[in-house]
Amino acid sequence: MNRRSGACLRCCLVIFAVVSALCVSGPALYFKFNKGLKLKASSACPPCICSCAPPQSLFQIAPGLANLSVTDCGKDDPDLKEEMEKQFVDLLSEELKLQETVDEESSRHMNITFGEARRLASQYQREAEKCNIATETCEGARERAVVLLTKEKKITSLWERRARQLGWEGE
Repeated sequence: MNRRSGACLRCCLVIFAVVSALCVSGPALYFKFNKGLKLKASSACPPCICSCAPPQSLFQIAPGLANLSVTDCGKDDPDLKEEMEKQFVDLLSEELKLQETVDEESSRHMNITFGEARRLASQYQREAEKCNIATETCEGARERAVVLLTKEKKITSLWERRARQLGWEGE
């Protein structure tokens, strides 16, 4: 009976494996087979004849884009005109001043953050020292309690021995 159930189990596992493989790879094989049939059928189709206009260039679509000069750009805006008239050196020096301002602000922020970090580190150090002192105090008290307990056990043992010598039988 045991061999028969083992053979039945093997047979069921083989059937399960085959069905699982077909479920996993079946759709892919189906679409691949279906695609192959469509290609053979579409090869008999005559080529399409299109009468599309030839593509146009960008210059034909928007001829104004070909002239990319901006000579009169912003001539009516006095602020823009003044900005455009500045010399290159002036613009560079202004950029350097702005960069210097940003650097100073960044340095100031860094110094504030660094000072805050040092203050917090000092505070945590003090808290850690308090913890260490409390731990040492507790450890010392525990050691003293162990010594006292050992002495108390010795005294108790001594009294119990004396009591037994005098006839006490205990519990």
